[in-house]
Amino acid sequence: MKNKIQFSALIFAALFFLNSCNSKKEEAPVAELEPKTETISLEKEKLSTQLRLPAEITGFQQVDLYAKVSSFVKLLKVDIGTKVKKGQLLIVLEAPEISSQLAAAESRLKSMEAIYATSKSTYNRLYETSKVEGTISKNDLEMASGKKNSDYAQYQAAVAAHKEVSIIRGYLEIRAPFDGVVAARNVNLGTFVGPAGKGSDLPLLTIQQQDKLRLAVSVPELYTGYLHNGDEMSFNVKSLPENFKATITRMSGALDLKLRSERVEMDVKNTKGDLLPGMVAEVLLPLNAKDSTFVIPKSALVSSAEGLFVIKVVNHKATRVDVKKGREIDDKIEIFGDLNLKDKLVKIASEETKEGDIINE
Repeated sequence: MKNKIQFSALIFAALFFLNSCNSKKEEAPVAELEPKTETISLEKEKLSTQLRLPAEITGFQQVDLYAKVSSFVKLLKVDIGTKVKKGQLLIVLEAPEISSQLAAAESRLKSMEAIYATSKSTYNRLYETSKVEGTISKNDLEMASGKKNSDYAQYQAAVAAHKEVSIIRGYLEIRAPFDGVVAARNVNLGTFVGPAGKGSDLPLLTIQQQDKLRLAVSVPELYTGYLHNGDEMSFNVKSLPENFKATITRMSGALDLKLRSERVEMDVKNTKGDLLPGMVAEVLLPLNAKDSTFVIPKSALVSSAEGLFVIKVVNHKATRVDVKKGREIDDKIEIFGDLNLKDKLVKIASEETKEGDIINE
């Protein structure tokens, strides 16, 4: 009986030892299956992206023509769509009172010219005679000189008055300030026009230069540093299937206070006349960085209520680094912050990772 009890005890001990070994073998792989955090080494790249923005096409030059003086339309030589040359007569206006003023100014001018010629001739004769001593008193000579100078001043005033009325009369002829096309006409024969009142509500004509156009686009503040004068870009319009090329010619150098964007202009040659002022275009702007910048996968950037940050691994511990983001392309994003080359960052970062958490690489 005693031997049986000892034998059972030995069997129990053996079974306990085996169960203990099996439990240890099962626990060992559990530790090995703990997930590791994937990290990346921070590197620099040059991103080349493109930005699509709406743009507006306008005439290279455009002007609204108004009447300088109150008058009536006497002759209308152009209509909408008429191509005009610089200096070409477009409209003739009529103002009878100006013609009367000009006639009066001419009459006064001739009168003052005759008076001045007489006083000048009188003075010259007296002066020649005064050379013989005792013939002409000094006082008479001075009075003749004063009369001549006074008449000369009156004559010059008449000349200026005549010139002024002539200039005003010249305003009755409306001429083209540059080569272009009549884009709008708001008057007919007999229409009353003027610098104020009902006649000044609308311009007489609108002239546009269409053989050369301006393409203007407002570039958001984030992208202004990537564009420079001379950069080539392409654009298209909905009404035409082809793509057009243009070069950045002017940049405003300041941000619009409402849109927080910079106005960028390109000159477009429109020799075929396919493009029209007022068209809305879609511009494809190249954004080429001058220098390499830090680029990471989008998954490594955390956007939270606390801001944008990446998780940097230092001595197997998590450290949050605040960053600013730049351009995005595919699954990559440009970042700026207190970072260095070869820094280890968590590839798939989460807001749940706190400062100082252990990172198992």
